[in-house]
Amino acid sequence: MDTQLTQSETDTKSAAPRLRNYVGGQWVTPQTENYLDVTNPATGETIAQVPLSSKEDTDAAVAAAQAAFPAWRATPPLERARLLFAVKARMEERFEDFAQAVTREHGKTLEDARGSVRRAIENVEVACGIPSLLMGYGLEDGAAKGIDEDVVRQPLGVFAAVCPFNFPLMVPFWFWPYAVACGNTYIIKPSEQVPTSMQLVFEELDACGFPPGVINVVNGSKEAVDALLDNPQVRGVSFVGSTPTARYLYARAGEQGKRVQAQGGAKNVIVVMPDAALDETVSNVINSAFGSAGQRCLAGSVVVTVGAGHERVRDAIVAAAGSLTVGNGADEGVELGPVISHSAKERILGYIERGEAEGAALLLDGREAATEQDANGAFVGATIFDEVQTDMTLFTDEIFGPVLSMLHVDTLDDAITLIENQRYGNAASIFTQDGAAAREFRYRAPTGNIGINVGVAAPMAYFPFSGAKESFFGTLHGQGRDAIDFFTERKVVITRWF
Repeated sequence: MDTQLTQSETDTKSAAPRLRNYVGGQWVTPQTENYLDVTNPATGETIAQVPLSSKEDTDAAVAAAQAAFPAWRATPPLERARLLFAVKARMEERFEDFAQAVTREHGKTLEDARGSVRRAIENVEVACGIPSLLMGYGLEDGAAKGIDEDVVRQPLGVFAAVCPFNFPLMVPFWFWPYAVACGNTYIIKPSEQVPTSMQLVFEELDACGFPPGVINVVNGSKEAVDALLDNPQVRGVSFVGSTPTARYLYARAGEQGKRVQAQGGAKNVIVVMPDAALDETVSNVINSAFGSAGQRCLAGSVVVTVGAGHERVRDAIVAAAGSLTVGNGADEGVELGPVISHSAKERILGYIERGEAEGAALLLDGREAATEQDANGAFVGATIFDEVQTDMTLFTDEIFGPVLSMLHVDTLDDAITLIENQRYGNAASIFTQDGAAAREFRYRAPTGNIGINVGVAAPMAYFPFSGAKESFFGTLHGQGRDAIDFFTERKVVITRWF
């Protein structure tokens, strides 16, 4: 479990490096005496110490970003794009280093980590097209003869991202490449649980030639976040995390007139129709529910079977999940790594106990796999419950771990009604060979991301990462065209010459 350390206590730590902030084009030591141990969740090893930056530290980063904004805004989009091309090249060169850093600090398998690094690079690739993406539009004689009307996109200033632990490298790339390409300056606040991969990223950004202050990183926790929310020079904030925190950021920043896009929690349903292709469905469910140890906002955590065949689907999923190899994500052949921390492990085990107490049928017990691993690691094996009811915490709560709930309904309408009645609306998937059923699901399911024979409905970088209901607070999402709209103001120019 992470522990807060004073300056004198961290002096006794010999092996773990202390991280620094990157502000105004330089690595700086924040003026704080408070540090957290950053641990490898597979081994319990302390791999770094992260500073909890103060309001003053955070305000200094905002001031540096604000000072850099006028010149960066005046930099032609083509020149900004060339720097992003340099970012892509350097990230490709250190691709494996980034993946290993993610696995070391988060615990996910190297395969998962590599996939997240690739998604990060894809966002840079899309942002490299900013000369076209930033174009406005116009109309001659738009209001009357001799009066032309045009729309131009302009950057606003300083933006910031408050990032989650589950995708420490990928999620910041949903935001900062687009913001910077549009001419804004940026501050990233990584999760204090997983800050080391972003340090590697900034080593490469430092070498790419960005003007000082254009892109910055501030390590910290709530004090740093509140400083970003309250600083009047910060024009907008992006967030990914839990629903309570998303609601908090949305309210606190929104009441000050800032732009906010806040991705919250999820409880994603996978609907399996009687005609679903069994082998493909099972492999997709396993990847969705247990990939990244279930710690992703697109994890399918509920399987709803429709009509006949529940036992056939259930037994195949249990057999596949039971064969997953649990262990250190850095090791060859491991399919299910640890959860992020011992406190997360205890919380997940508590949900398993509560599921039993509420009467769900425990078919696969991840607690057994947890006891077989190194006690220093935060391991929970794949866990599956059947006969889950909609009023159980297994169905209503975001567990954020390798726990899958199953239930059965008679019709597709019943399945869609379950999704409609949920408070979350991040994603939902259906597995079927019936086009009419797939269209009905696509048309009615009230979630931001829909998968049809796809277990993890993760949009590519040129599409927005959507969300609905209590899974998203805001109007414009990360990635794609939404990102360009979020990070620019559209100015209308009406012109007449005499």
